[in-house]
Amino acid sequence: MSPLLSLFLFSLFAFVAQAQVPANQTFKFVNEGEFGPYIVEYDGNYRMLSVFSSPFQLAFYNTTPNAFTLALRMGLTRSESLFRWVWEANRGNPVGENATLAFGKDGNLVLADADGRVAWQTNTANKGVVGFKLLPTGNVVLYDSKGNFVWQSFDHPTDTLLVGQSLRPGTINKLVSRVSETENKDGPYSLVMEPKGIFLYYKSNNSPKSILYSQLFTIEKGSLDHVTLNVAPDTDEGYAYDISLEYQVANSSSGGNAILARPKYNSTLTFLRLGIDGNVKLYTYYDKVDWRAWEVTFTLFDRDNSIWETECQLPERCGNFGLCEDSQCVACPSSKGLFGWSKACEPEKLASCAANSFHYYKVEGVDHFMSKYTRGTAIKETDCGKKCTSDCKCLGYFYNQDTSRCWIAYDLKTLTKVANSTHVAYIKTPNQ
Repeated sequence: MSPLLSLFLFSLFAFVAQAQVPANQTFKFVNEGEFGPYIVEYDGNYRMLSVFSSPFQLAFYNTTPNAFTLALRMGLTRSESLFRWVWEANRGNPVGENATLAFGKDGNLVLADADGRVAWQTNTANKGVVGFKLLPTGNVVLYDSKGNFVWQSFDHPTDTLLVGQSLRPGTINKLVSRVSETENKDGPYSLVMEPKGIFLYYKSNNSPKSILYSQLFTIEKGSLDHVTLNVAPDTDEGYAYDISLEYQVANSSSGGNAILARPKYNSTLTFLRLGIDGNVKLYTYYDKVDWRAWEVTFTLFDRDNSIWETECQLPERCGNFGLCEDSQCVACPSSKGLFGWSKACEPEKLASCAANSFHYYKVEGVDHFMSKYTRGTAIKETDCGKKCTSDCKCLGYFYNQDTSRCWIAYDLKTLTKVANSTHVAYIKTPNQ
């Protein structure tokens, strides 16, 4: 290494090491005091922090006692509308009462329990950070002396994508659903940016891998470099705004956009959410009104407007088991026929996976949620049955008789009624 290069690197490291946050920019918030009076998403309790950039504000919130999440709220008190949580720091790793959020001179942002246990941090100690800021876009940033972002919340999405936020190859390529309104940890659904498009997956404990159940868009040539949620007026007058997913192809000047909605008002305050049920929606906030400021401007699985998908394509539309038609759960299949559906509908439990302990019952004119977007295996119907019989985790198999395609189902969930009687299902049931 040349002396000149050595001197440059030494100077660079020395500069980063010396850079620190001014004392008047450091802070420490404690999770204590009265809860806020307004209604928030998931019906939680919350305590607001003094970090605010309209309409965003940092807060501690919980949906179960003494299990708090550091999150970013979207919404204003004067609108008397629901506050929604659009970013979370410590999903699945909650903190308790008297937990602290501290930003020190070393430039590290740390969320810790009262006993000192670190639940979450930005890992930016001694990396040249000189300041913290919540931007009007909802991006929480730590920046250096030149204004460059050393860390930003836009690189760490949970289930939500804000306007201007992107998915990219690698670690920032997906959104993951929340498991339930009361339990704040990763759920079974994911929205993933892959080289050829945006795809939706369902994963359960019984499945060996995630199951593709839908897609937002695909490209034919090249690979995606990034996908960004964008809002822009479609005319100079701004009479309407296009809400779209803009994409860029890697190593190319080509790109495009998938327009999802076109509200007739300024829709800049919009976010895309992968919901608890696996649905994808756009929520738009219009801060010029005093009540009902939120509007759902796009729904991927929509019972009233099925341009994209019907609700029957949602894996858990009918809970653990059920037959769906026209977005409604219409029957509970069983070895004795079809019965009226209720939330209690479940597949019949097997006492053993030995081949002599069960048989199959047949349901005609149905598809499984995985059969629309996966090709299945090209084998004979009898071989499809043998494959399921020999697999303890297989709960049933689906067969398309006119294309000779087989799908092995490790989760049954929602079956969709179709007009073609050559689409059949065989469900395992115990011998009596």
